[in-house]
Amino acid sequence: MRGAFIVFEGGDGVGKSTQAALLVDWLAAAGRDVVRTFEPGDTPAGAIMRQLVLDPSTGDLAPWAEALLYAADKAQHLHEVVRPALARGAVVVCDRYVDSMLAYQGAGRTLPLEQVERVATWATDGLAPDLTVLLDLDPRAGVGTLAALDRVEAAGDDFHARVRAGFLELAARAPERYLVLPARQPVQEIAETVQKRVAEILSDPTLTM
Repeated sequence: MRGAFIVFEGGDGVGKSTQAALLVDWLAAAGRDVVRTFEPGDTPAGAIMRQLVLDPSTGDLAPWAEALLYAADKAQHLHEVVRPALARGAVVVCDRYVDSMLAYQGAGRTLPLEQVERVATWATDGLAPDLTVLLDLDPRAGVGTLAALDRVEAAGDDFHARVRAGFLELAARAPERYLVLPARQPVQEIAETVQKRVAEILSDPTLTM
């Protein structure tokens, strides 16, 4: 059975972790080798980088320094977690990937998108997901409802509005590789829509809804 790389994207507080967990459970119940992971921080080195970019005590980090830390996390994450899993035929389900860097550091921090994209492509050696599930939500209903904010979540309303627009623009560029869903649809309804699309990608008749 072939593996696949499935990524959940979207702003803070949209439910990515919930949907990633439901997809992993569904795949595991069908007997698939599945790896659940996330960015930034799902390696020992990545955990240090995550602390740097998200801890409010880091203070005023230069936008390009922030982007390069995210790129370094991706390079290590692919080396240590994602590529080995894909090589053995596992389905990798990841919470955030390159699109988050393009949306947050490109659109959000207003860095030149083509330059951020070049760095991200270099860091990941061009590995693209088989499917990106974008959970779309007005930031005021997502990050705006969170009580304790990390350094990026606390970047302000205008920042998060640019991030949302950045995500939607990326999805519009390659609609065949995206599944854009309203994040406040019923949780199970979203999960079933994602499962149907993943089953098609895997072409696995043993996967049932």
